[in-house]
Amino acid sequence: MAHDFRMPSLGPDMESGTLLEWRIKPGDEVRRGDIVALVETDKGAIDVESFAAGTVEKLLVAPGTRVPVGMVLARFSGAEVQAAAAPEEAAPAAAARAEQSPALAEPAAALAAAATASAPAQRQRISPAARVRARQLGIDPAQVTGSGVGGAVTLEDIARYAAAVAASPPPAEPARAAPDMRQVIARAMTRSKREIPHYYLSLTCSFLAARTWIEQYNAGVGIQGRLLPSALMLKAVALAAQAMPEFNGFYRDGQFIPSASVHVGMAIAMRGGRLVAPAILDAGTKTIDVVMSELRDLTTRVRAGHMRSAELTASTITVTSLAEEGVDLIVPAIYPPQTAIVGFGSILERPWIVNGTVRPAPLVTITVAGDHRVTDGRAGARFLAYIRDALQAPQRL
Repeated sequence: MAHDFRMPSLGPDMESGTLLEWRIKPGDEVRRGDIVALVETDKGAIDVESFAAGTVEKLLVAPGTRVPVGMVLARFSGAEVQAAAAPEEAAPAAAARAEQSPALAEPAAALAAAATASAPAQRQRISPAARVRARQLGIDPAQVTGSGVGGAVTLEDIARYAAAVAASPPPAEPARAAPDMRQVIARAMTRSKREIPHYYLSLTCSFLAARTWIEQYNAGVGIQGRLLPSALMLKAVALAAQAMPEFNGFYRDGQFIPSASVHVGMAIAMRGGRLVAPAILDAGTKTIDVVMSELRDLTTRVRAGHMRSAELTASTITVTSLAEEGVDLIVPAIYPPQTAIVGFGSILERPWIVNGTVRPAPLVTITVAGDHRVTDGRAGARFLAYIRDALQAPQRL
């Protein structure tokens, strides 16, 4: 059985992408989930996984070529396709819109093979484990100072570098995003407001129990294992989506399609005004420390401009926050074809009444935007209450 590997759609607003690099060559055996190509989109450089297992027969497009969504990039033979996991593919007619540079007029497969065969002139000293971890995190080992024998980069060096990147503030943003990126965001948000009948609800609750528990937890672990409030928020939303599946899925072709898994997307601002919402996969079934570890890993790779296609296409519900900007309340727009998005404001110390007494307490305002075609305000109120109650019992997350 043959399988055509096409330029995937990495979001409803994506029309085309540029193939930057092949990670495979003719004759390679590919398994489902293997990284096969690096593609550049408006969201950055994306590692694209294969949704078929088989042998690479041909590479049909050379690196540097910009092609529309749906165009065939490669062909696998003996392929076993996992259709349920594959991104949507556009009609084959889209291939006619391919834009190829004159410099790439030679046969694509030959150029791709030549690119694969090329190697750096000087090999960097790095342990195999460190090289694998750097690739997973999207880190260029050349940027890491090695502490091993002869200056070799070790696994610990990669971990320290990743922690430093995650802890550093985002790069300074220009005053305005590039016009093409603003257009991409405008298309997505216009579609959201045009197609989705939004309703909005908000709820303010105490974050004291969660903050106290985080402080106690962090006192017993090392720096790399410490929790941030965002991990608890993500896990609380995931549990609420598990309990109320009508908030977890997609609205397509006039009907709601619930998702069997909860993949929580986290909205992250990037350089140049880019906004992405890569997912923590199966967030509801993971322990809070695993959620924090994956969130830290995701933040590191997003800031490095390196993500995986599954993380961008799998989100079943999204969480967004402008807490670092001191925002009390955020009223977000749903990212189609999802049917809900949850916003968290800043955690602020304010007066709070406890048993008839006014006391200072850390408070957070939670907002849900829901799709009225699928749920209503009463369901939305229960959904918010579930998130609030989860945050009051953080030891259960």
